[in-house]
Amino acid sequence: MNAPTTTTNLTLEAARQRLRQLGLYGLLAQAEALMHEPWFTRVLEIEDAERAHRSRKRRLDDTRLGAFKPIADFDWAWPQKCDRSLIEELFSLAFIEEAANVVLIGANGLGKTMLLKNLAHQAVLQGHTARSTLASDMLHDLAAQDSTAALARRLRRYTSPTLLAIDEVGYLSYDARYADLLFEGVTRRYQTRPILLTTNKVFGEWNQVFPNAACVVTLIDRLMHRAEIVALEGESYRLKEAKERAQRKAKSRTPTARKQR
Repeated sequence: MNAPTTTTNLTLEAARQRLRQLGLYGLLAQAEALMHEPWFTRVLEIEDAERAHRSRKRRLDDTRLGAFKPIADFDWAWPQKCDRSLIEELFSLAFIEEAANVVLIGANGLGKTMLLKNLAHQAVLQGHTARSTLASDMLHDLAAQDSTAALARRLRRYTSPTLLAIDEVGYLSYDARYADLLFEGVTRRYQTRPILLTTNKVFGEWNQVFPNAACVVTLIDRLMHRAEIVALEGESYRLKEAKERAQRKAKSRTPTARKQR
């Protein structure tokens, strides 16, 4: 166990600054007298750690990730196409600093959502704010606003976090109103805050997702500008697990069936 930092490493001005940041105004008033108390620095360390813990918990709650498997459980060998080096590079979170979008494209059951949630989780652990949402939930939420002012307020829910993670674009089709709402969200974040997005359709098929929407070409253009495109190809891992489960259950029933015969 490391020994606590001694107060000799802390100047009076630095101590006062930390006390202001922590909101410990009672101690701030007596900072000069307390500087040489053996417990003083330890109190600051405890308060710092607790504040960081509360901040991280609040940001994780606000992200709304739900349950997800850790990246350590990702089966890199299963997809027929998977750029592991690119994905691992994304976990450095350099794309956040660059305000570059990340688009994960692939069929169902290849781990797109798992990667999205792990990246969002890593962003929060590194001090960023994030929000994770299904595309359908976000668009229905925005479309339900009954005034321009209400829509502007609700848009901030999706435009203010450092990282916005939108899952499952392409599984449902939407009218032009929903396309406009997605376009508005993308435009407000364009080149300032990144979007992390999963889709089961290549961009050339997005006219099936938003048929008759005039903004689709521009929407795609802004998503792709300075974006990392991660393509996953192969069969569904969930289908693989379902088949394996069925086989195990079939084997477990075989002895019983034989006895009955």
